[in-house]
Amino acid sequence: MDLIIYLILIFFISHSPFASFASQIHNPSSRTGYELIKELNLNPKLDLNIIKPNISNSSSVSITGSRIVEKPLKLQVLGNSGASVHDLAHLAGYVQIKHTVGARMFYYFFESRNKKDDPVVIWLTGGPGCSSAIALLYENGPFQLTNNLSLVWNDHGWDKVANMIYIDQPIGTGFSYSSSEKDIRHDEKGVGDDLYDFLQEFFKVHPEYVKNDLYITGESYGGHYIPAFATRINQGNKNKDGIHINLKGFAIGNGLTEPGIQFKADVDFALENQLITKNDYNELIQIVPKCEEAANKCGTNGKASCLDAWKICVEIHYKILYASNICPYDLRKQRCGDLSRIDEFLNLESVKKALGVPEEIHFGACNAMVYQAMKEDIMRNLEVGIPVLLEDGIQMLVYAGEYDFICNWLGNNRWVKGMKWSGQLNFAASTVYQFIVDGKEAGLAKNYGPLTFLKVHDAGHMVPQDQPKASLQMLKMWIEGKLTLPVTTKIKK
Repeated sequence: MDLIIYLILIFFISHSPFASFASQIHNPSSRTGYELIKELNLNPKLDLNIIKPNISNSSSVSITGSRIVEKPLKLQVLGNSGASVHDLAHLAGYVQIKHTVGARMFYYFFESRNKKDDPVVIWLTGGPGCSSAIALLYENGPFQLTNNLSLVWNDHGWDKVANMIYIDQPIGTGFSYSSSEKDIRHDEKGVGDDLYDFLQEFFKVHPEYVKNDLYITGESYGGHYIPAFATRINQGNKNKDGIHINLKGFAIGNGLTEPGIQFKADVDFALENQLITKNDYNELIQIVPKCEEAANKCGTNGKASCLDAWKICVEIHYKILYASNICPYDLRKQRCGDLSRIDEFLNLESVKKALGVPEEIHFGACNAMVYQAMKEDIMRNLEVGIPVLLEDGIQMLVYAGEYDFICNWLGNNRWVKGMKWSGQLNFAASTVYQFIVDGKEAGLAKNYGPLTFLKVHDAGHMVPQDQPKASLQMLKMWIEGKLTLPVTTKIKK
């Protein structure tokens, strides 16, 4: 599933507890966000990556710019990539983030297996505080991690149609670190600014990709990160703050974007899917007005009011999950998948050396301290900034696996339809059409202008993991402007 994934669960209760959620809960109101992450057998780190490694003295890295340390990524991968060129640019490195005390943001870059001038696609996993390596190794990366800690090529990696960048953020997440706790972020302004500065430095070192179309994608708590990042890029382009970034669109998968609307939808979704009884529903629906009122008070920049909203609204999740014995990321399952191998793999000495990661840094798929630092941000409404992006012609795709509970398709559909912009009425009136993969219906979609919504069949919180071929086709059609049409596009292996 997506870590971010869990990410969402996080705020809901981000994704990123234990093997059987219902069987081990006696006091549902006592559950914390990162306990949900444990549902995937991920053990959140309880300390921040605050260190002062002397990476300039490391023989494993080469300095390619004043603010970037990067090296070719050479990992043994089993099988055939299917690429027409043998020496694809696979890179890993750190970007020293401007306007910070000493933050270094870690990233992976994979050149497209198709052609170099394909779009640049950024992936952000949720949490908050979960590494994008979760998606890289379990969802849509060029290779996937097996049970015996080997890597195999992914026939449906998104690098088959795009140049992919996976970023560990906010600071303190995954392999990213800082020399000062002052660089730990507490809101989306800090997140957006850091990501914008990251991209500016990346393009200075890799000007060959500046003119490529750029898309931002991600899951779960990415429903917060992605609109904030897109807004910062759009503002930076208008203000001429730096290198012009050719932002074409952003995609949110099973995200948390408008909590006030989405929490109410959780109650309806639970009843429709028989996760609760009608009596449970009648009890839970009494909490909804209090949740909506609290979420409105939180708004876009509340602080203490946002913590209050979280305490009220999260009771909805706790009670539903207490009443049902399901994996919150996939209601078809009682137990979530096991993603624990990622910590073992990325902490191998040989892997860290290949990535150019300082010995002092220990990888954790999710970081509980980053989550705690962002807690006031969870209930904030990130939908409010999206209409400006749509009016400026920037494409938005919201997609959701139909079996995810924590950030379900119903809540995402409701905030998308309720969003006030010039195309709101036309979008609502648009025809629902089939998303076809291999001649079969793989989802249902709506589109008007720059806005597309897609409900993906037979998928939970992590769509690229559950439906790898459909998710790759979704990305390909979207960046080609063809997801608006009910046609079939086959992906070549």
